[in-house]
Amino acid sequence: MPQKVLLYCDPGIDDSLAIIYALLNPEIELVAIVTSYGNVDQEQATQNVAYLLELADRKDVILIGGAKTPLSGEFTPYYPEIHGEQGLGPIKPPPTIKGELLNFDAIFKVIEEYGEELIIVDVGRATSLAISFNLAGEETMNTVKGFYLMGGAFLTPGNVTAGAEANFYGDPIAASIVLEKAKQGVLYPLNVTNEAIITPEMIDQIMQGENNPFQALVKAIFDYYFEAYQELVPGIEGSPLHDVMTLFAVTTPQAFKYVEKVVTVGLDEGNLRGVSIADFRPKPDEEGNKLTIALEVDYTSFSDDFVKVMSNSLSNQT
Repeated sequence: MPQKVLLYCDPGIDDSLAIIYALLNPEIELVAIVTSYGNVDQEQATQNVAYLLELADRKDVILIGGAKTPLSGEFTPYYPEIHGEQGLGPIKPPPTIKGELLNFDAIFKVIEEYGEELIIVDVGRATSLAISFNLAGEETMNTVKGFYLMGGAFLTPGNVTAGAEANFYGDPIAASIVLEKAKQGVLYPLNVTNEAIITPEMIDQIMQGENNPFQALVKAIFDYYFEAYQELVPGIEGSPLHDVMTLFAVTTPQAFKYVEKVVTVGLDEGNLRGVSIADFRPKPDEEGNKLTIALEVDYTSFSDDFVKVMSNSLSNQT
């Protein structure tokens, strides 16, 4: 049976490719998507998800409106030079496509329906997931099978500041709440997601067949993303798809090496804002909620899987 997934996201190119990956993966059953601010504003994120679901003819996937600002209420900058003005690189979703957007409490109905059959995956700012914990409580939220979270960086540089990764930096208060309350939480930080490099050659391989309605879109938004990364990281041979790797982990956890640690997040407005902290000493001083942290990944397993899944037809879905 495919793994049922409730996805929190903020599309954005990386998130969009992750959604496409999930829709094409016969081992994943995407039951609902919570759209939030992050790479674009919440309204545009919703439009982007509705567009992808329309292309897949997946009217069964529930679309839920998430947070519009971080818990602090502060202004959120967007990065059109990386994701495009509307979050899909050069692509502009038709304005006529409007998904039916359900209220936030639909999240709890999904959790009640699927319970321990469900994995919650959050690849964006943690705001909506933190609000879910605050509204429903730990007991209800932790009835699910587990939480797969993209965020943080351990003993490796950040990608927004010297120490902070973008999702944790974007709403450190929310990240702190989730890391404190989520049981069976697995964290996929930059340590592994920076390794999720997809190259133009892989995209060309995917494009060789006309297997699904996403292929032209994938090519266009990847090329835009890769060009942005070449500016950010001179000499890079491809683009890291952080969010796709987190969904890859849902079906292939054995491709990673893990440690268990208590994780805290810097809340100050100084150099520690959004910095993920864990005690890696031989005898760590740890009290609190332990999370599983992925620190290494089998890249070949990931890259082979990505090309295979993205070359699938929608009829491969069960």
